[in-house]
Amino acid sequence: MSGGPGEPYAPIEPYDHGMLDVGDGDLVYWEVCGNPEGKPALVVHGGPGSGCGTRPRQNFDPALYRVVLFDQRNCGRSTPHASDPDAGLRHNTTPHLIADMERLREHLRIDKWLLYGGSWGSTLILAYAEQHPDRVSEIVIPAVTTTRRSEIDWLYRGAGQIFPEAWDLFRAGVPEAVAPDGMSLVSAYARRTESPDPEVRARATADWCAWEDAVLSMEAHTGPPPYGGRPDRARLAFVRICAHYFSHAAWLEEGQLIRDADRLTGIPGVLVHGRFDLGGPLTTAWELAKAWPDAELTVIDAAGHLGSAETARVVIGALDRFARSG
Repeated sequence: MSGGPGEPYAPIEPYDHGMLDVGDGDLVYWEVCGNPEGKPALVVHGGPGSGCGTRPRQNFDPALYRVVLFDQRNCGRSTPHASDPDAGLRHNTTPHLIADMERLREHLRIDKWLLYGGSWGSTLILAYAEQHPDRVSEIVIPAVTTTRRSEIDWLYRGAGQIFPEAWDLFRAGVPEAVAPDGMSLVSAYARRTESPDPEVRARATADWCAWEDAVLSMEAHTGPPPYGGRPDRARLAFVRICAHYFSHAAWLEEGQLIRDADRLTGIPGVLVHGRFDLGGPLTTAWELAKAWPDAELTVIDAAGHLGSAETARVVIGALDRFARSG
């Protein structure tokens, strides 16, 4: 049980797990927690390339939810792992991940599921839901992003106006970049993560993580740095997959997910966003909420990209409400 309304539930372990063959030589790890007869929900992790941890399980009432978690292609426990330079990413794209989610839904014999996730997970949730709206019961998103080129440019260039020292170091990591805009920089880093030289890959990974940590440096956080503090293998996969996705603008047309938000009509949504989110400014959540009439947006004034205790209370409260609504 949770410690009270909106408080995290006690840690739980999966009652089932497996490796789903999604073709192309890829196996995707999945697990299921909670009540086998409960309301189906899918946790869609961020990154891209972060893998799914154990903490999201505690957002769901285990007596009421059947919670599905999975590691997207080439990260976490999925294989082959992107930390291995021989693991190709040609078959790791947004359309591939949407197809993987559908394959997993069918494998678990789920008709409809609630979708939960933030940051990159938000982008993938919206892309999936706009393609398969009949398979989505509700959506809960903390930290809204849609991976527009404008958002990528902000994160990897615009935020340098706030952290110029760190951005200069990030920019210096790829002196060959044609122009110092965000798209050019991530493309240059993507090429470096594919280098046959392990020292080049390691340096690019360290420089990328140092910048990501700088962007979050004004947020309350305990423990090791959010990105640079990850195990080496996880960091290598995270940066390689991030650069791969962002250099291709996630294979989405500019503004596509907000433009097509009318496809979400009838799907209740809860959007929760920190006003001081420097990694993904509030503008995107605001624009999405205006384009999606069935979504409610809650702005958390004292939170950023990592969220806060208040963010968690709003998210868990929404999940509890949707569990009771059937």
